[in-house]
Amino acid sequence: MPRSKRRSTTDMSSNEDDRYASKRLRNSSSRRVSRVEEAQSFSQKRCLAWFREYTTPDDPDTLGPEGMEKFCEDIGVEPENVVMLVLAFKMQARQMGFFTKEEWLKGLGEMQCDSIQKLQYRLDYLRCLLNDQNIFKAIYRYAYDFARDKDQRSMDMETAKAMLQLLLGKHWALYTQFSQFLDQSKYKVINKDQWCNILEFSRTIYNDLSNYDVDGAWPVMLDEFVEWLKTSRAKAAIS
Repeated sequence: MPRSKRRSTTDMSSNEDDRYASKRLRNSSSRRVSRVEEAQSFSQKRCLAWFREYTTPDDPDTLGPEGMEKFCEDIGVEPENVVMLVLAFKMQARQMGFFTKEEWLKGLGEMQCDSIQKLQYRLDYLRCLLNDQNIFKAIYRYAYDFARDKDQRSMDMETAKAMLQLLLGKHWALYTQFSQFLDQSKYKVINKDQWCNILEFSRTIYNDLSNYDVDGAWPVMLDEFVEWLKTSRAKAAIS
């Protein structure tokens, strides 16, 4: 039987070097994957540290107007953009211009966002929520209590018009006429029943008002709007 050849020391050393290099590469690759997974996974600690960047030592658990301005600047969104209202809705924030620590952690925790980049990535998702009729209705109703002065039961007209413009301005063909009606009307505030019915009116009543039932259960404000708009159209037709 022929004798097997002995492996040279050089060959053995080369194989050991290859195995060591391969092991080192696997370990390095594993560490990189671990770091990527860590960056991708949500960290409440990191989320809270991010929140603290916008608060003051005097009130570390509340993000106020100045912090909100910086926050909006960081994520590249204007404070008046409707996506900020959707974000507030996700947090169930109670007061416009403020986020509490609990609201921040609740909303961003649900979206798994603990950094500027992660939230920027989710902005399109927040905008898409407005395309769902049921979610839009929930956001619209939420906006009333969110935006109104907490010392008042009704929303002042200036705030109401700003919020209606934000939510319905681009989607309701009669919004411009309704805004003009409010400008010349006696109304100084809008109550919650009126607010909710404005959305239903915008969704169900035709632009020519042909399906508006004067004997329906609409608020008097909307009866008056229909009468005002019909009169305005009649005058325009004559002239």
